[in-house]
Amino acid sequence: MPYESTGRSRKALSWVLQFLVAGVFLQTLYFKFTAAPESVWIFTTLGLEPWGRLGAGVTELVATILILTPRTVWIGAMLALAIMAGAIASHLTRLGVEVMDDGGLLFGLSLIVFLGSAGILILRKDEIPRLARTAPKD
Repeated sequence: MPYESTGRSRKALSWVLQFLVAGVFLQTLYFKFTAAPESVWIFTTLGLEPWGRLGAGVTELVATILILTPRTVWIGAMLALAIMAGAIASHLTRLGVEVMDDGGLLFGLSLIVFLGSAGILILRKDEIPRLARTAPKD
C-alpha cells in the first residue's frame, strides 16, 4: 500500500510539472507566432529569423502535445529538455540573460521549463523504454 501512494504522489507531481511546462510553452507560442518584437529580436540576433522562430514555435507545440498525452509524456519531456538546453545556451552565449529589458524573465522561464522537464523524466523514468541489448551473433 505505501508503494501505491508513493506512485500516485509521483504521478501527481509529474502532472503538476507537465502543466507548468505546457503552460509556459503555450504562453510563449503566441509571441513566436505573432512575431512579437522580443521574439523577432531573439531570432534575428541568432541569425534564424523568421524560420527559426516559427520552427521553434512548432517544435514547442509538438512538445506540449506530447507532454500532455499520457503515453508520450517522456518523449515530450525529452524534447522540451533539448529545446530549453538550446535556449539556455543561446542566452548564455549570444543573447544575454536579460532580453530587451525583461529583467531576465525569458531566461528564467527557460530554466523553469528545463528543470520541470528534467523533473518529469526523473518522476517517470520507469516509463522510458530501455534500449534492448542483443548479444552479438557469430
